[in-house]
Amino acid sequence: MMDNRGNIVIEIAIVLIITLMISGIVLNSSELLTNKAITSAETENTEILISEMADNLVNNPGVPDNWEKYGRGTPGLAIINEEGKIISNSISFSKFIALKNNYKNLVDKKLFNSKVKTSMELVPQESSISSVKIGDSNEKGNIFSVNRLVKCDFYKKFVIKDFQYEGKCNHKHSQDKHSCNYFKIFPGTLKKSSYYLLIDPEQSKDLKYFIDTTRVVKQRYWETPGSDEIYLNDKISFYDDSSAVVFIHFNKPHVKAVLVSVPKNFKMYDLNYDYFRENNCNFILKAWY
Repeated sequence: MMDNRGNIVIEIAIVLIITLMISGIVLNSSELLTNKAITSAETENTEILISEMADNLVNNPGVPDNWEKYGRGTPGLAIINEEGKIISNSISFSKFIALKNNYKNLVDKKLFNSKVKTSMELVPQESSISSVKIGDSNEKGNIFSVNRLVKCDFYKKFVIKDFQYEGKCNHKHSQDKHSCNYFKIFPGTLKKSSYYLLIDPEQSKDLKYFIDTTRVVKQRYWETPGSDEIYLNDKISFYDDSSAVVFIHFNKPHVKAVLVSVPKNFKMYDLNYDYFRENNCNFILKAWY
């Protein structure tokens, strides 16, 4: 028979085992809670980081303001208008493309210190043009995302005249029944640039136009646009080697059409009216580990 001393030893051993089990459970639970707290803090910090970064990008043009011309500096995406004012909640397409060309250095390293991988996307609203995405394409794991509604200019910087606004007319056309405007041009300019009239496809029904200049006196007749992109270089006449003032007339008021001057190497498939007007876009910034 086991004496009392043997029973006491067994009881002590059982108590120790139970204590160790409880301690292990407590330590394991504590470790899980700690890991959850760390993960929660990391998640919150990452969400705050990309939210602040998105706001900074769309409200700040960067340092210097024209950093995109040099491919270095501290990037920002906000548009600076003709008056030198920063447009809040806006994205300059030329700055956006500059980021694409040097994304790893300018964004991942400079803005995020290589702590996360990121991507950015511009998604135009109510527009025929496609979204544009830059950055890392290998999205995986826990992805953090923020969305901002912004104004984006795409190729608006190439617009010379917008026919939704009233202009001057050499035929005294009433602007409540017509859209007219003019521009000055030199022969040498045609060697460097291509001029186009770009028309919103929804405007093409019953729309007519004609072009004349102050230097060439001819009877002009209304024409129906053959397409939504009208090449103008071969329609511009010069009296001599000096400049000419070219007038463009539409038979409807406030026509959704723009006169643009683009480089000779401009991509033809981008000659779309929607690319040359101001667009409302969703700016989506994503980050992941």
